Amino acid sequence: MQRHVGHLVLEPEVRASPGFRGGQSAADAALAAFDVTGYARARNEVLPRRARGASRLSPYVRHGLIDLPTLWAHVASGPGRDRDKYRDELLWQEYARHLHARLGDALRSPLRHEPPRRTPDGEWGWNREMACVDLAVGELESDGWLVNQTRMWLASQWSVRAGFDWREGAEHFERHLLDGSAAANLLGWQWTIGTGTGKPYGFSRWQVRKRAPGLCEACPLNDHCPIDGWPNSTSGPAVTNQDPLLRADPRAHVTAGPASVEALDSGATPEAVWLTWESLGDGDPALVAHPDLPAVLVLDERLLGVRRLSGKRLVFVAEALADLATRREVEVHLGDPATVLGGRPLAATAAPVPGWRRLASRLEIERHPWPWLVRPGSGPVTSFTAWRRSSGAPTTGANRGRSPRRR
Repeated sequence: MQRHVGHLVLEPEVRASPGFRGGQSAADAALAAFDVTGYARARNEVLPRRARGASRLSPYVRHGLIDLPTLWAHVASGPGRDRDKYRDELLWQEYARHLHARLGDALRSPLRHEPPRRTPDGEWGWNREMACVDLAVGELESDGWLVNQTRMWLASQWSVRAGFDWREGAEHFERHLLDGSAAANLLGWQWTIGTGTGKPYGFSRWQVRKRAPGLCEACPLNDHCPIDGWPNSTSGPAVTNQDPLLRADPRAHVTAGPASVEALDSGATPEAVWLTWESLGDGDPALVAHPDLPAVLVLDERLLGVRRLSGKRLVFVAEALADLATRREVEVHLGDPATVLGGRPLAATAAPVPGWRRLASRLEIERHPWPWLVRPGSGPVTSFTAWRRSSGAPTTGANRGRSPRRR
């Protein structure tokens, strides 16, 4: 890995996450071990670590090693409150994907309210003298994963309190998080800083003491805590030029992708299955339909050079490909995907990201449907509630939480 992609990653040395291993085998083991019992009560606990109730499945979900319908079914027999809360989070993940598939890069602009405005405090949004911030940033940069609670702490501290641009903080998250999809990550930040709801999340010492007992007492700033009280923040003004796609999608069929397999226009037979970071699992519909074809993934050298992801993210993908290679032929290329794949008849699953559609339009592809939990429609996505009502998403019975959560 160091020899092939070392020049493209954030750190000087390519390392794996100490807490997660990529691949279908690892995903299957993690899913089999996950019991949803107690999830509603413990999902936001931070310390002690043994008290954490999050499933830690989100890196596998992000890369299609576990799909949302499978998770929905997995928790069916769990206690009602825990089952419903977990399914509610799955619907948040689906909502995020619908938003990103419809809006594309516009998801990097405020959805409904302008962000908090204040002069940045210092040169960096996270003061690591604070034990709560140091714990969260340390886990982000070493493991590439955080519980939902500490994600909200960091997002609020970065933007609401310290006054830094939320998009820069979101980019730092995406560089490190193994589950760092643009969809869930951007929507999570939009909610926490109030651009999605108009209600910034007020990170304070109260949350730390509740979710990580004992952490404040060991903090060097315990006697003069900078977050002792609630932040002095108000919602920004409403966005004046709101994206019209938030209210209606005139091309919902394009956003959703094919509802059934679409054959190659030329009538040719695919020679390989094209994989993307969105779908690396054995259950990828195109892989399932063509069990004897080689799978091919192209690492976009130009894009990776711009994004400068943490090496642990590339290792996680490499582990997934290595695991897949124990069951079928796998090709991995580094270069320009359009150049590498051009002229080759392919089968592929229609990934719900705008970049896939742009690239796919230049290739010969037999298109397979994405395994949606709720197929995108044309109705409003201005809020989770509006989306849920218009999309026909199932009702879980859970009390509505306030954030696009991470499992």
